[in-house]
Amino acid sequence: MSQAIQKTLRDSAAMRWTALLLLALAMFCSYIFMDILSPIKDLMQETRGWDSTAFGTMQGSEVFLNVFAFFLIFAGIILDKMGVRFTAVLSAAVMLVGACIKWYAVSESFIGSGLEVWFTQNLNYIPLFDELGVSPFYEGMPASAKFAACGFMIFGCGCEMAGITVSRGIVKWFKGREMALAMGSEMALARLGVATCMIFSPFFARLGGAVSVSRSVAFGVVLMCIALIMTIVYFVMDQKLDAQTGEAEEKDDPFKVSDIGKILSDSGFWLVALLCVLYYSAIFPFQKYAVNMLQCNLSLTAPAADSFWASPSVTLVQYVIMLVVAAAGFASNFQKKANIKYGLLALSILSLITYCYMGYMRQSAESIFAVFPLLAVLITPILGSYVDHKGKAASMLILGSLLLIACHLTFAFVLPLFKESAVGGIVIAYVTILVLGSSFSLVPASLWPSVPKLVDAKVIGSAYALIFWIQNIGLWLFPLLIGKVLDATNPGVTDPTQFDYTAPLVMLAFLGVAALILGFILKAVDKKKGIGLELPNIKE
Repeated sequence: MSQAIQKTLRDSAAMRWTALLLLALAMFCSYIFMDILSPIKDLMQETRGWDSTAFGTMQGSEVFLNVFAFFLIFAGIILDKMGVRFTAVLSAAVMLVGACIKWYAVSESFIGSGLEVWFTQNLNYIPLFDELGVSPFYEGMPASAKFAACGFMIFGCGCEMAGITVSRGIVKWFKGREMALAMGSEMALARLGVATCMIFSPFFARLGGAVSVSRSVAFGVVLMCIALIMTIVYFVMDQKLDAQTGEAEEKDDPFKVSDIGKILSDSGFWLVALLCVLYYSAIFPFQKYAVNMLQCNLSLTAPAADSFWASPSVTLVQYVIMLVVAAAGFASNFQKKANIKYGLLALSILSLITYCYMGYMRQSAESIFAVFPLLAVLITPILGSYVDHKGKAASMLILGSLLLIACHLTFAFVLPLFKESAVGGIVIAYVTILVLGSSFSLVPASLWPSVPKLVDAKVIGSAYALIFWIQNIGLWLFPLLIGKVLDATNPGVTDPTQFDYTAPLVMLAFLGVAALILGFILKAVDKKKGIGLELPNIKE
């Protein structure tokens, strides 16, 4: 019997991690599309007339259907009824449809079309939603932004469905094994999508000297096609695993209305849900404005048009160096020989310094912010492995909150002081961005693997659905709030590189303060009830 078990794909480390790689690559592509317009916010204002309110409203629309149409609940039901394989492919297909709509909305073909006329004349007032102040559209919102919001809503449904499905797939393949390491590694690889987006979205938008924002979105659409292919390959692998084990596909418990009362009365659920929404609301909405924030707080001088630093080839070179940083740093975590381990680590650090130097020479805000996930790629596997073997998950969440607060306050008050310093401002920006990215890596490594310890196993599927739903409220609200606060605190400012970002950044820092307080409460509850958050996941 034991010999038969050893022959299954799940018990092969190579196959197990291959399955993880397929899921992570699909999420990598979705992360790129999620922020595809973020590094070109200034170009959206110049070429499509999107002010900060229109930009923020469109960005927040990604999770609108998940929050107000409860699509996340339906996604949980689909996952339960149809299983991981089907839901993974479905989520990728839904994302691709939404991506195509968003691409057409910002394309030149949309300008002057019948759709543009219709969207200009309609959706200016949505009964009830307008009264509640939660409408995804408003009177005066550019037609392209409205239609893009529709596509982004559809994409968001698929993206959040994929998030739930990937988590469930990792549990299936890694249960009883290195689960925290797997979850942390998946998120680290997926977050490279943020860096890829920051580098290549402006690259395609300005390719050939003529600005075209639709080229950036088209790049994202191609990647969503690749994501669909990855999920189809995973479908085949997962199906073969079940054929080997002779078991029916493992599925979550269905979401039941009767579970809500039990879940909402659980203090552990509320601590996890609120920590989740605070962490994610302080990071993901910020990413959508980060490049523009740097443009407003750094004195950047474009290199000469005929120099290497202004050529398209420098983008490709810088991206290759970024991949070396990520790959060498990530691989160093899995080396047992000290000389190889520290050799890879040294290569990663030297490559990171080279990348930062190139970002400085390019004088590019988007390439500066692209370092955001690089330190996280290096330390997330370390943190995940530490939680697996040593524990201390609650303590890590407290540390993450402190770093979150420090970074947003640095962006708000310290970075502007160095605006006239060509080197000092960029150095502070690099350090703060790297620390912020590393602080966020604490969440997948410590919070998500702790959920089963906090919530009754009988309602774990329902609890995950509600946690993701509450998280999506923040991901809808804060891009919108940042845009409104930005316009309100910068009256009459039309130059997209002259905004004062102090108020939005302070607002995000307060989210970190709230997360810090909840982190201490969580640690106290853990100590009192003996939940085991500070204990390792793997029993020695």
